[in-house]
Amino acid sequence: MRLNRISVRSVFLSEQGIRVGWKALLFMGLSITLRMGTRPALGSLIVLSQSEPNPPSHALIRESWLVLLVFIATWVMARIEKRSVFSFGYTGEARLIRFVSGVAWGFFSLSALVGVMWQSGSLVFDGFSLDGAAAWKYGIEWALMFTLVGIAEESELRGYLQYTLSRGIGFWWSALILSMVFVLLHAFLAGESALGLFQTGALGMVFCLSLWYTKSLFWAVGFHAGWDWSESYFYGAPDSGMLIQGHLFTTHPVGDPLWSGGMTGPEGSLLSILLPILMAVGMWLWWGKRNSSATFP
Repeated sequence: MRLNRISVRSVFLSEQGIRVGWKALLFMGLSITLRMGTRPALGSLIVLSQSEPNPPSHALIRESWLVLLVFIATWVMARIEKRSVFSFGYTGEARLIRFVSGVAWGFFSLSALVGVMWQSGSLVFDGFSLDGAAAWKYGIEWALMFTLVGIAEESELRGYLQYTLSRGIGFWWSALILSMVFVLLHAFLAGESALGLFQTGALGMVFCLSLWYTKSLFWAVGFHAGWDWSESYFYGAPDSGMLIQGHLFTTHPVGDPLWSGGMTGPEGSLLSILLPILMAVGMWLWWGKRNSSATFP
């Protein structure tokens, strides 16, 4: 009997406490329970459409809600492990610089893609749709909203889960698995395409690479925000098939969706596949050569 108790105990516990796999499952179970349990309340407040442009007020409520839920799930697991809730990607040096540089990378990467598509005739500019105070108002609101998107998605997939699974199966296996989960979550969006999903997975690995080098999520959150803001607000293009209310420019795709991205948006274009490769090389040149013996965490 005592031997059986020891055997059962060893399935769930190690010398370091709860085993890594069970902690990851506990976090995911808690996250899913929180989402499912609060969905009716959220649905009574807002309804987001995938076919009509969404106002920033509704999107801000939804993303604030999701940030709160992932914070609660992370806080519970941090309490179990007797660690700070911020220890899973939100500590380290140069946090503001990491975030701002991530925003810049995201904006200029998407802008470079849009520029190439425009020059090749796959994307057409229809002119400005906002000016004056309205442009500033929507620009600030969407910047805040997309920052919340970056915090929610990066914290959920590359925060606690990445840190925890890395202790069990290694950083890069964890990165690959969680990037595949990132793809699966986007697969439920009606406007996504196969190329768009591939780009999503590739960007997920790039975000993991930034975590490997910087030991924080600030750059990834910034890039996420800068990319989405420039795609949706600045250029007025679809983002995974979704359009927003209030964007600076208006653009539309032209020709074969393989090159134009179609209704998925620029990230659904075959031209976008080169971006993650170039970004990974840039990271290695900027961060990798400075810290060739980088380990995680």
